Amino acid sequence: MKTTATVNLSDYVSAEEMRPLQARSDWLASWMALFNLVVMAAAFALPVLWFNPLTLIIGVLLLGGRQLGMAVLYHECAHQIFFKARWLNDAFGTWLFGGLMNTSLAGYRAYHLDHHRHAGTEQDPDFAMASAYPAEPASMRRKLTRDLTGRTGLKDVRRQIKSFGLARNAPFLASHGLMLGLLALAGAPWAYALWWVAYLVAYQVVTRIRFMSEHGVAVDRLSPDVRENTVTTLTSWWERLLIGPNFVSYHLEHHLQAGVPCYRLRRFHHLLKERGFFAACEQPARCFSNGYLHVLRKATA
Repeated sequence: MKTTATVNLSDYVSAEEMRPLQARSDWLASWMALFNLVVMAAAFALPVLWFNPLTLIIGVLLLGGRQLGMAVLYHECAHQIFFKARWLNDAFGTWLFGGLMNTSLAGYRAYHLDHHRHAGTEQDPDFAMASAYPAEPASMRRKLTRDLTGRTGLKDVRRQIKSFGLARNAPFLASHGLMLGLLALAGAPWAYALWWVAYLVAYQVVTRIRFMSEHGVAVDRLSPDVRENTVTTLTSWWERLLIGPNFVSYHLEHHLQAGVPCYRLRRFHHLLKERGFFAACEQPARCFSNGYLHVLRKATA
């Protein structure tokens, strides 16, 4: 799915070259899912084995990043590009990735595909939120303060409680019941609270930064050119671990061709760069941000 009529991908990459980039791999998908679960397990294990303020902070930061990682994975399942089989995408996207984040895969899919259809227009359901950036320094401080104090997260939790129903929230109950059960078997049921501390604070911060990085710092959100209405962030290893997991930072590439699974986006990015796709950018900052600190500077007026 392409989001713009002004960019012809075939001018840069042939259909034959796109086929391996769009190929779905159960092995790569399984490895990526396992990696995220292992990092989550490590985030719980650190403070359980070595209980001190430092390990608690590290655990919360790791969990916040992996919660966004779960959101990235159900995003891939919503596009039906993570696993080969549709039923696997629906099963894992609903019961594991979406269940952990208490998100309806079907509801998210409808919303998100509208975002792709209308990107670069005021009909984009994310347009109003993206238009909040760049923000004045005082406004940015207020936004981040709400996130860091848990106010944003509490507002989100209250919304979830109001819409709670046994049928709708069955994946959440199942996945969180399993998580709590495993922690209880490990003799540390108290560690389950770390998930919610991370959700109320760390996840809200990284989600805001991710959103700003994708469309909030775009040079022209009403341009039909994906190189102007969407931005890719070039990240370091620690940013990929804590803020931008599962190649989510290659957002321009995702909007250009949404059929490319996240585990092939980096390869797609390098091919586009090699073919001169980004040469149309007047300067690199129009297409890229050099890390999330750069995003925060660009998003603050």
